Amino acid sequence: MDQHRPDESRGAGAPGPPEATSGEAWRTLRRRGEATGPMRSGTLRRWQETSPALRAILWMALSGVLFASLNTISRLMAIEIHPIQALCMRYGAGALLMLPIILRAGLAAYRPHGAGTFALRGAVHSFGLMLWFTALPHVPLADTTAIGFTNPIFIMLGAAIVMGERLVGARWIAAFAGLGGVLVVVWPNLSAGAGFYTLLMLSTSPIFAVSYLLAKYLARRNPPQVIVVWQSVSITLCTLPVALWNWTWPAAEIWAFTLVAGVIGTCGHFALNSAIRLADLSVTQPIRYLELVWASLLGALVFGDIPGLSVFLGGLVIFVSASAIARWEARQRRGG
Repeated sequence: MDQHRPDESRGAGAPGPPEATSGEAWRTLRRRGEATGPMRSGTLRRWQETSPALRAILWMALSGVLFASLNTISRLMAIEIHPIQALCMRYGAGALLMLPIILRAGLAAYRPHGAGTFALRGAVHSFGLMLWFTALPHVPLADTTAIGFTNPIFIMLGAAIVMGERLVGARWIAAFAGLGGVLVVVWPNLSAGAGFYTLLMLSTSPIFAVSYLLAKYLARRNPPQVIVVWQSVSITLCTLPVALWNWTWPAAEIWAFTLVAGVIGTCGHFALNSAIRLADLSVTQPIRYLELVWASLLGALVFGDIPGLSVFLGGLVIFVSASAIARWEARQRRGG
Protein backbone atom coordinates (compact mmCIF):
# COMPACT_ATOMS: atom_id res chain seq x y z
CA MET A 1 0.00 0.00 0.00
CA ASP A 2 1.25 3.50 -0.79
CA GLN A 3 2.54 5.34 2.27
CA HIS A 4 1.81 9.05 2.69
CA ARG A 5 2.20 11.51 5.49
CA PRO A 6 -1.15 12.54 7.08
CA ASP A 7 -1.17 15.95 5.42
CA GLU A 8 -0.69 14.33 1.98
CA SER A 9 -3.71 12.03 2.11
CA ARG A 10 -6.70 12.80 -0.03
CA GLY A 11 -9.12 15.17 1.68
CA ALA A 12 -8.92 18.66 3.14
CA GLY A 13 -5.65 20.25 2.19
CA ALA A 14 -4.69 17.52 -0.28
CA PRO A 15 -3.12 18.73 -3.51
CA GLY A 16 -5.50 18.98 -6.42
CA PRO A 17 -5.01 18.03 -10.05
CA PRO A 18 -2.57 19.92 -12.26
CA GLU A 19 -5.17 22.27 -13.61
CA ALA A 20 -5.92 23.47 -10.05
CA THR A 21 -2.28 24.19 -9.20
CA SER A 22 0.48 26.14 -10.89
CA GLY A 23 2.67 23.95 -13.11
CA GLU A 24 5.86 24.44 -11.10
CA ALA A 25 4.07 23.85 -7.78
CA TRP A 26 2.46 20.65 -9.09
CA ARG A 27 5.79 19.34 -10.34
CA THR A 28 7.31 20.07 -6.91
CA LEU A 29 4.50 18.23 -5.16
CA ARG A 30 4.81 15.29 -7.54
CA ARG A 31 8.58 15.08 -6.98
CA ARG A 32 8.04 15.23 -3.22
CA GLY A 33 5.46 12.45 -3.47
CA GLU A 34 7.84 10.32 -5.50
CA ALA A 35 10.63 10.93 -3.02
CA THR A 36 8.50 9.89 -0.05
CA GLY A 37 6.62 7.11 -1.84
CA PRO A 38 7.41 3.41 -1.54
CA MET A 39 10.84 2.20 -2.61
CA ARG A 40 9.27 -0.02 -5.25
CA SER A 41 8.74 2.96 -7.58
CA GLY A 42 12.49 3.59 -7.70
CA THR A 43 13.19 -0.12 -8.05
CA LEU A 44 10.74 -0.36 -10.93
CA ARG A 45 12.34 2.62 -12.64
CA ARG A 46 15.82 1.12 -12.31
CA TRP A 47 14.48 -2.20 -13.65
CA GLN A 48 12.98 -0.49 -16.68
CA GLU A 49 16.26 1.34 -17.33
CA THR A 50 18.19 -1.96 -17.32
CA SER A 51 19.19 -3.24 -20.78
CA PRO A 52 16.58 -5.54 -22.42
CA ALA A 53 19.18 -8.30 -22.84
CA LEU A 54 19.99 -8.36 -19.12
CA ARG A 55 16.30 -8.31 -18.20
CA ALA A 56 15.68 -11.20 -20.59
CA ILE A 57 18.49 -13.21 -19.00
CA LEU A 58 17.08 -12.59 -15.52
CA TRP A 59 13.54 -13.50 -16.65
CA MET A 60 14.84 -16.72 -18.21
CA ALA A 61 16.80 -17.60 -15.07
CA LEU A 62 13.69 -16.98 -12.97
CA SER A 63 11.57 -19.18 -15.27
CA GLY A 64 14.09 -22.00 -14.78
CA VAL A 65 13.80 -21.75 -10.99
CA LEU A 66 10.00 -21.67 -11.21
CA PHE A 67 9.70 -24.64 -13.58
CA ALA A 68 12.17 -26.70 -11.53
CA SER A 69 10.07 -25.86 -8.44
CA LEU A 70 6.89 -26.78 -10.33
CA ASN A 71 8.32 -30.19 -11.27
CA THR A 72 9.35 -30.71 -7.64
CA ILE A 73 5.83 -29.99 -6.39
CA SER A 74 4.30 -32.14 -9.15
CA ARG A 75 6.54 -35.05 -8.17
CA LEU A 76 5.59 -34.68 -4.50
CA MET A 77 1.92 -34.74 -5.49
CA ALA A 78 2.37 -37.74 -7.81
CA ILE A 79 4.05 -39.69 -5.00
CA GLU A 80 1.30 -38.99 -2.46
CA ILE A 81 -1.75 -39.47 -4.71
CA HIS A 82 -2.43 -41.14 -8.06
CA PRO A 83 -0.32 -39.41 -10.76
CA ILE A 84 -3.33 -38.72 -13.01
CA GLN A 85 -5.24 -37.24 -10.09
CA ALA A 86 -2.23 -35.00 -9.41
CA LEU A 87 -2.19 -33.99 -13.09
CA CYS A 88 -5.90 -33.17 -13.16
CA MET A 89 -5.72 -31.17 -9.94
CA ARG A 90 -2.71 -29.18 -11.12
CA TYR A 91 -4.27 -28.11 -14.43
CA GLY A 92 -7.68 -27.65 -12.83
CA ALA A 93 -6.13 -25.19 -10.38
CA GLY A 94 -4.48 -23.37 -13.28
CA ALA A 95 -7.83 -23.08 -15.06
CA LEU A 96 -9.52 -21.74 -11.91
CA LEU A 97 -6.80 -19.14 -11.41
CA MET A 98 -7.40 -17.89 -14.95
CA LEU A 99 -11.17 -17.62 -14.43
CA PRO A 100 -11.19 -14.05 -13.02
CA ILE A 101 -9.08 -12.86 -15.97
CA ILE A 102 -11.47 -14.56 -18.41
CA LEU A 103 -14.56 -13.05 -16.76
CA ARG A 104 -12.97 -9.61 -16.67
CA ALA A 105 -12.13 -9.70 -20.39
CA GLY A 106 -15.42 -11.37 -21.35
CA LEU A 107 -16.04 -14.86 -22.66
CA ALA A 108 -16.08 -13.60 -26.26
CA ALA A 109 -12.38 -12.68 -25.97
CA TYR A 110 -11.56 -16.34 -25.27
CA ARG A 111 -13.75 -17.95 -27.91
CA PRO A 112 -11.55 -20.52 -29.73
CA HIS A 113 -11.22 -20.52 -33.51
CA GLY A 114 -10.84 -24.11 -34.68
CA ALA A 115 -12.56 -26.02 -31.87
CA GLY A 116 -11.77 -29.39 -33.44
CA THR A 117 -8.03 -28.69 -33.50
CA PHE A 118 -8.21 -27.43 -29.92
CA ALA A 119 -9.89 -30.69 -28.88
CA LEU A 120 -7.29 -32.75 -30.76
CA ARG A 121 -4.41 -30.86 -29.16
CA GLY A 122 -5.99 -31.24 -25.74
CA ALA A 123 -6.26 -34.99 -26.20
CA VAL A 124 -2.68 -35.32 -27.51
CA HIS A 125 -1.18 -33.17 -24.77
CA SER A 126 -3.24 -34.95 -22.10
CA PHE A 127 -1.98 -38.34 -23.30
CA GLY A 128 1.62 -37.13 -23.14
CA LEU A 129 1.12 -35.65 -19.68
CA MET A 130 -0.48 -38.83 -18.36
CA LEU A 131 2.62 -40.77 -19.40
CA TRP A 132 4.87 -38.03 -18.03
CA PHE A 133 3.14 -37.91 -14.63
CA THR A 134 3.11 -41.71 -14.42
CA ALA A 135 6.90 -41.75 -14.85
CA LEU A 136 7.54 -38.67 -12.69
CA PRO A 137 7.66 -40.37 -9.24
CA HIS A 138 10.28 -42.84 -10.51
CA VAL A 139 12.68 -40.55 -12.43
CA PRO A 140 15.08 -38.10 -10.73
CA LEU A 141 14.34 -34.43 -11.33
CA ALA A 142 17.68 -33.83 -13.07
CA ASP A 143 16.97 -36.66 -15.54
CA THR A 144 13.47 -35.29 -16.11
CA THR A 145 14.87 -31.85 -16.94
CA ALA A 146 17.58 -33.22 -19.25
CA ILE A 147 15.03 -35.31 -21.14
CA GLY A 148 12.83 -32.21 -21.46
CA PHE A 149 15.63 -30.49 -23.39
CA THR A 150 14.93 -32.88 -26.30
CA ASN A 151 11.58 -31.25 -27.17
CA PRO A 152 13.03 -28.82 -29.79
CA ILE A 153 14.76 -31.75 -31.52
CA PHE A 154 11.54 -33.69 -31.91
CA ILE A 155 9.69 -30.53 -32.94
CA MET A 156 12.21 -30.01 -35.73
CA LEU A 157 11.90 -33.63 -36.88
CA GLY A 158 8.10 -33.42 -36.69
CA ALA A 159 8.05 -30.25 -38.78
CA ALA A 160 10.16 -32.02 -41.43
CA ILE A 161 7.92 -35.11 -41.50
CA VAL A 162 4.48 -33.51 -41.13
CA MET A 163 4.95 -30.07 -42.71
CA GLY A 164 7.67 -30.96 -45.20
CA GLU A 165 10.13 -28.37 -43.88
CA ARG A 166 13.56 -28.71 -45.47
CA LEU A 167 16.37 -29.65 -43.12
CA VAL A 168 19.95 -28.80 -44.03
CA GLY A 169 22.78 -31.10 -43.07
CA ALA A 170 23.86 -29.08 -40.03
CA ARG A 171 20.40 -29.40 -38.48
CA TRP A 172 20.46 -33.17 -38.97
CA ILE A 173 23.85 -33.30 -37.25
CA ALA A 174 22.47 -31.27 -34.33
CA ALA A 175 19.43 -33.56 -34.09
CA PHE A 176 21.48 -36.75 -34.02
CA ALA A 177 23.95 -35.20 -31.55
CA GLY A 178 21.02 -34.36 -29.29
CA LEU A 179 19.69 -37.91 -29.49
CA GLY A 180 23.20 -39.11 -28.62
CA GLY A 181 23.03 -36.89 -25.54
CA VAL A 182 19.75 -38.59 -24.62
CA LEU A 183 21.50 -41.97 -24.65
CA VAL A 184 24.19 -40.58 -22.32
CA VAL A 185 21.48 -39.49 -19.86
CA VAL A 186 19.24 -42.57 -19.93
CA TRP A 187 21.84 -45.31 -20.34
CA PRO A 188 22.80 -45.61 -16.63
CA ASN A 189 19.11 -46.05 -15.74
CA LEU A 190 18.28 -48.66 -18.38
CA SER A 191 19.73 -51.47 -16.29
CA ALA A 192 18.25 -50.10 -13.07
CA GLY A 193 14.69 -50.22 -11.77
CA ALA A 194 13.85 -46.81 -13.24
CA GLY A 195 14.78 -47.85 -16.80
CA PHE A 196 11.19 -48.43 -17.93
CA TYR A 197 9.98 -45.14 -16.49
CA THR A 198 12.93 -43.26 -18.00
CA LEU A 199 11.97 -44.58 -21.44
CA LEU A 200 8.32 -43.80 -20.70
CA MET A 201 9.22 -40.18 -19.94
CA LEU A 202 11.41 -40.00 -23.04
CA SER A 203 8.47 -41.23 -25.14
CA THR A 204 6.53 -38.10 -24.19
CA SER A 205 8.93 -35.78 -26.05
CA PRO A 206 7.64 -36.64 -29.56
CA ILE A 207 4.07 -36.46 -28.23
CA PHE A 208 4.67 -32.96 -26.88
CA ALA A 209 6.29 -32.08 -30.21
CA VAL A 210 3.02 -32.98 -31.98
CA SER A 211 1.15 -30.84 -29.45
CA TYR A 212 3.51 -27.92 -30.15
CA LEU A 213 2.99 -28.20 -33.90
CA LEU A 214 -0.78 -28.17 -33.37
CA ALA A 215 -0.39 -25.08 -31.16
CA LYS A 216 1.69 -23.46 -33.88
CA TYR A 217 -1.16 -24.09 -36.32
CA LEU A 218 -3.74 -22.71 -33.85
CA ALA A 219 -1.62 -19.58 -33.28
CA ARG A 220 -2.45 -18.44 -36.82
CA ARG A 221 -6.01 -17.66 -35.71
CA ASN A 222 -5.83 -17.46 -31.91
CA PRO A 223 -3.86 -15.23 -29.52
CA PRO A 224 -1.53 -16.94 -27.01
CA GLN A 225 -3.79 -16.41 -24.00
CA VAL A 226 -6.64 -18.28 -25.70
CA ILE A 227 -4.37 -21.24 -26.43
CA VAL A 228 -3.09 -21.32 -22.83
CA VAL A 229 -6.58 -21.13 -21.30
CA TRP A 230 -8.06 -23.86 -23.49
CA GLN A 231 -5.02 -26.05 -22.91
CA SER A 232 -5.71 -25.98 -19.17
CA VAL A 233 -9.43 -26.54 -19.66
CA SER A 234 -9.04 -29.40 -22.16
CA ILE A 235 -6.38 -31.20 -20.10
CA THR A 236 -8.55 -30.94 -16.98
CA LEU A 237 -11.54 -32.39 -18.84
CA CYS A 238 -9.56 -35.14 -20.58
CA THR A 239 -7.90 -36.35 -17.39
CA LEU A 240 -10.93 -35.94 -15.10
CA PRO A 241 -12.49 -39.42 -15.75
CA VAL A 242 -9.22 -41.22 -14.96
CA ALA A 243 -8.63 -38.96 -11.96
CA LEU A 244 -12.11 -39.66 -10.56
CA TRP A 245 -11.68 -43.41 -11.10
CA ASN A 246 -8.50 -43.36 -9.01
CA TRP A 247 -9.57 -40.58 -6.65
CA THR A 248 -8.47 -40.50 -3.03
CA TRP A 249 -9.28 -37.51 -0.88
CA PRO A 250 -6.07 -35.45 -0.69
CA ALA A 251 -4.52 -34.31 2.56
CA ALA A 252 -4.43 -30.60 3.32
CA GLU A 253 -0.85 -30.22 2.10
CA ILE A 254 -1.79 -31.67 -1.31
CA TRP A 255 -4.48 -29.02 -1.73
CA ALA A 256 -1.89 -26.41 -0.79
CA PHE A 257 0.59 -27.89 -3.30
CA THR A 258 -2.13 -27.71 -5.95
CA LEU A 259 -2.72 -24.00 -5.46
CA VAL A 260 0.99 -23.23 -5.27
CA ALA A 261 1.58 -25.25 -8.47
CA GLY A 262 -1.10 -23.24 -10.26
CA VAL A 263 0.51 -19.95 -9.21
CA ILE A 264 4.07 -21.10 -9.99
CA GLY A 265 3.07 -22.46 -13.40
CA THR A 266 1.37 -19.20 -14.35
CA CYS A 267 4.33 -17.12 -13.14
CA GLY A 268 6.80 -19.44 -14.91
CA HIS A 269 5.08 -19.00 -18.27
CA PHE A 270 4.91 -15.23 -17.71
CA ALA A 271 8.65 -15.11 -16.99
CA LEU A 272 9.46 -17.29 -20.00
CA ASN A 273 7.32 -15.21 -22.36
CA SER A 274 8.85 -12.00 -20.96
CA ALA A 275 12.35 -13.32 -21.69
CA ILE A 276 11.43 -14.34 -25.22
CA ARG A 277 9.79 -10.96 -25.88
CA LEU A 278 12.78 -8.91 -24.68
CA ALA A 279 15.69 -10.62 -26.46
CA ASP A 280 16.65 -13.08 -29.15
CA LEU A 281 16.92 -16.78 -28.41
CA SER A 282 20.69 -16.59 -28.85
CA VAL A 283 20.73 -14.47 -25.67
CA THR A 284 18.22 -16.35 -23.52
CA GLN A 285 18.58 -19.98 -24.61
CA PRO A 286 21.96 -20.65 -22.90
CA ILE A 287 20.44 -19.63 -19.55
CA ARG A 288 17.96 -22.51 -19.82
CA TYR A 289 20.76 -24.94 -18.98
CA LEU A 290 20.66 -23.52 -15.44
CA GLU A 291 17.32 -25.30 -15.04
CA LEU A 292 19.30 -28.55 -14.84
CA VAL A 293 21.29 -27.07 -11.94
CA TRP A 294 18.13 -26.01 -10.08
CA ALA A 295 16.53 -29.41 -10.69
CA SER A 296 19.65 -31.17 -9.39
CA LEU A 297 19.71 -29.04 -6.23
CA LEU A 298 15.99 -29.48 -5.53
CA GLY A 299 16.17 -33.19 -6.29
CA ALA A 300 19.03 -33.60 -3.80
CA LEU A 301 17.40 -31.45 -1.10
CA VAL A 302 13.85 -32.79 -1.36
CA PHE A 303 14.24 -36.37 -2.60
CA GLY A 304 17.88 -37.20 -1.90
CA ASP A 305 18.61 -37.74 -5.62
CA ILE A 306 22.27 -37.14 -6.43
CA PRO A 307 22.68 -36.87 -10.22
CA GLY A 308 25.60 -38.58 -11.86
CA LEU A 309 28.09 -37.00 -14.22
CA SER A 310 26.27 -38.56 -17.19
CA VAL A 311 23.22 -36.39 -16.52
CA PHE A 312 25.23 -33.16 -16.82
CA LEU A 313 27.28 -34.34 -19.81
CA GLY A 314 24.28 -35.69 -21.69
CA GLY A 315 22.18 -32.69 -20.70
CA LEU A 316 24.86 -30.35 -22.01
CA VAL A 317 24.99 -32.21 -25.37
CA ILE A 318 21.19 -32.14 -25.66
CA PHE A 319 21.07 -28.49 -24.68
CA VAL A 320 23.74 -27.36 -27.15
CA SER A 321 21.99 -29.27 -29.95
CA ALA A 322 18.57 -27.86 -29.05
CA SER A 323 20.00 -24.33 -28.76
CA ALA A 324 21.57 -24.59 -32.22
CA ILE A 325 18.24 -25.73 -33.66
CA ALA A 326 16.40 -22.90 -31.88
CA ARG A 327 18.84 -20.33 -33.30
CA TRP A 328 18.36 -21.68 -36.83
CA GLU A 329 14.59 -21.51 -36.35
CA ALA A 330 14.82 -17.87 -35.16
CA ARG A 331 17.12 -16.95 -38.08
CA GLN A 332 14.70 -18.57 -40.51
CA ARG A 333 11.77 -16.61 -39.05
CA ARG A 334 13.74 -13.39 -39.50
CA GLY A 335 14.33 -14.34 -43.12
CA GLY A 336 18.05 -14.75 -42.61
